[in-house]
Amino acid sequence: MNNREYNPGALPQFPQSMWRQTTDLPAFPRLEEDIQTDVAIVGAGITGITTAYLLSKAGFKVAVVDAAEILDGTTGFTTAKITSQHGLIYDKLRKHFGDEEARLYYEANEAALSFIRSTVEEHQIDCQLQQEDAYLYADSEEQAEQLRKEWEAYEQLGIPGEWCEALPIPVQVHGAIRLQNQAQFHPLHYLRVLVDSVTAHGGVFYENTTMKDAADNTGDGRRRLTSEDGHTITCKYAISASHFPFHDGRGFYFTRLHAERSYVVAIEPEIPLERGMYINCGEPKRSLRSALLDGEQVILVGGESHKTGKGECTFKHYEELEKFGGELFGAKRIPYRWSTQDLITLDEVPYIGTITADVDNVFVATGFAKWGMTNSTVAALMFRDLIMGHGNKFTELYKPSRFKANPGIKNFTVQNADVAKEWVSGKVELIHRTAEELKADEGAVVRHLGKRAGGYKDAEGRLFVVDTTCTHLGCEVEWNDAERSWDCPCHGSRFNYKGEVLEGPATENLPLLSQESGNRH
Repeated sequence: MNNREYNPGALPQFPQSMWRQTTDLPAFPRLEEDIQTDVAIVGAGITGITTAYLLSKAGFKVAVVDAAEILDGTTGFTTAKITSQHGLIYDKLRKHFGDEEARLYYEANEAALSFIRSTVEEHQIDCQLQQEDAYLYADSEEQAEQLRKEWEAYEQLGIPGEWCEALPIPVQVHGAIRLQNQAQFHPLHYLRVLVDSVTAHGGVFYENTTMKDAADNTGDGRRRLTSEDGHTITCKYAISASHFPFHDGRGFYFTRLHAERSYVVAIEPEIPLERGMYINCGEPKRSLRSALLDGEQVILVGGESHKTGKGECTFKHYEELEKFGGELFGAKRIPYRWSTQDLITLDEVPYIGTITADVDNVFVATGFAKWGMTNSTVAALMFRDLIMGHGNKFTELYKPSRFKANPGIKNFTVQNADVAKEWVSGKVELIHRTAEELKADEGAVVRHLGKRAGGYKDAEGRLFVVDTTCTHLGCEVEWNDAERSWDCPCHGSRFNYKGEVLEGPATENLPLLSQESGNRH
């Protein structure tokens, strides 16, 4: 690596997504009446919006609902690489799925990339879409061995990659795979135009509307979804595009998915990143791409993945990325930092299709494993084809009801043993600190009325104490200092310092046990 001297600068005090801060998004009302529609889509991220775009253009009446604001979930906090190079994926796919389906995975993601390109061209969308080569590199001898196996998979599957001994950036590597003609963009500038198209075709959006875990059969072939406020959407087809499925339908998705958090800092560099998108195949994860902010280049430095609720000091992840980017390129300033949450399936291929094998009008898309720009678009194209009865050659590969014994059994056992461990350890943990001992802008697990609780004291001294038992399945949440949130290590639910749900599968808030006003000066 470059030995450039770098003195860490000031990271932004609060996390903010550069994509959201630089996009003027429309506001939509809550669902406050009972409605009927052809297709109800729960989740207004890239999956839900792209699906609504395709179906509304095809003449379907579409309603999209979101528990928060549109594009305020994972899509608004991505690094927005549009690529078929998804880490060390193709060697695994050959082993667990076979060559035919491994090749189909590549073709599906290339089709998604092609669709995004053609959509940008059709609508002349100003979204910084830029063709770039993607590089997957090994930063150790151990990783080089795995990368060689991945390269063999590229050769066997006919994926048009290229083996490289060095990179165009000052990082020492033990080999790299270049995949040409990939892309990057500003995801929200792209999706804003798709939202406008949906509304122009008669589609409707509802924000701040949480749906219950139900897609009831009305008896006439339709489905009825009910909001927490009691309003209903009756539809011919229901689609869960809500990151973690809003409706489980006895698919037991909470046992087949685990959540990971990862981090991004946007660095205004002293030395520009001339070309390419980069990611290593080792740990800790390091990802690089360029973007434009107010006409000037920034470099998005991403990585530092860990299982949700397992980062002991989450702020250190930002500091490590700041150091990595600063040593490579220098940093005049760091205008933004943010983090996101991704779901990963047992075999690392997303679940896309009917929610269970015996249901034909409720669909789900989840588990994009940090590669959501293409896989979400794959999902939207599949949903359009399935609903219109066209068929789709990727259906078997992505179907949610599949179960690959290897690695499925091992990962299922490990994940759910870990859930059990977290559940037990959270219940027997000894807590000695009290909420009154917290400093300003500090959160921690505390003892409250003799029991485990979560305390946060804001900058003005106001104290918030919440019940730390996750309202999903009863695990104990942990404090995330970098995001000021309570995160569940079992299934990835997240809550703000007041106990309000930020991310599912939980749908109920943590009970607020105490709230005390601070001293204003």
